[in-house]
Amino acid sequence: MASQAVEERRAIRQRRNRYRYRDNKTAYWFLLPLVVLLGIFVIWPAVYAGYLSFQDWSFYKDPEFVGVRNYANVLKDPLFLATIGRGFVFVLMTVPVMLVLAFLFASLVVSVSRRAASLLKVSIYIPTIISAVIASIIFVLIYNYSGGLLNAFLGVFGIEPIAWIGDPKWALLAIAVPAIWLGMGLTSLIMVAAMVDIPAEYYEAAAMEGANWGQRTAYITIPQMKNVVLYLLITGFVAAIQQFELPLVMTQGGPLDSTTLPNLFIFNHFRNDVNVGYSIAAALLLFVVLGTISALVFKFVNSERLVD
Repeated sequence: MASQAVEERRAIRQRRNRYRYRDNKTAYWFLLPLVVLLGIFVIWPAVYAGYLSFQDWSFYKDPEFVGVRNYANVLKDPLFLATIGRGFVFVLMTVPVMLVLAFLFASLVVSVSRRAASLLKVSIYIPTIISAVIASIIFVLIYNYSGGLLNAFLGVFGIEPIAWIGDPKWALLAIAVPAIWLGMGLTSLIMVAAMVDIPAEYYEAAAMEGANWGQRTAYITIPQMKNVVLYLLITGFVAAIQQFELPLVMTQGGPLDSTTLPNLFIFNHFRNDVNVGYSIAAALLLFVVLGTISALVFKFVNSERLVD
């Protein structure tokens, strides 16, 4: 009897292994197209870019190995370091404001009726589907020195016209505003989804204890949304420091390079320099900066809730 029971268990285990192998084989076939596309369009270009970053290479001659000279030239270039610092300033100008405004908007959406919430969600998402190039043109017209809507509005209060995208003091701020406007839609909807997911029992218990809106927000809403806030913080940081279309279309990096962000700096060098290896090295160094900052954010913005 004991040997018969052992044989039955062995047969059951073999059937399970056969089904598991069949399921794994099916999953691998589904994953194969994705892996192939990932290898062709992501992994291989990244590996080849790493190879070219150590070469003195252009479209007009064969690559010549130069070691880390391209990286040394990039790190010694004060303009590259200035664009990285300007990118961090741009992040500080856009990401915190966008997160706060999106949080307030999401709080409004979850507190109104379903019909009003639907209208609000559609209205806030509209900028997301607008091309960054189209948004740039719209804001250039708004910022126009002589006939722009913003200066016309300020003129009602007796304020002299301001060269919003022509003055280095205001140009980066002028680009930050459309960046916030374009990013608000998706950020707000993600926060709405996170707020809806919070159990209503928490708020009911807090209301019974007499907690006001601020207390419920500080002790329930924000702690329960730490995963979402962390995600939006990382993606917002990466998107902001890599902003390209707005400075390219609105200011071409000027005036006096005051709006030249890292991606635009790399693009200008790639377009104008004979040595393409410099541009590739700069792009890979920017990748290292993004990865390092993202890792630091994950390390320091951490809690028990984040590992659920």
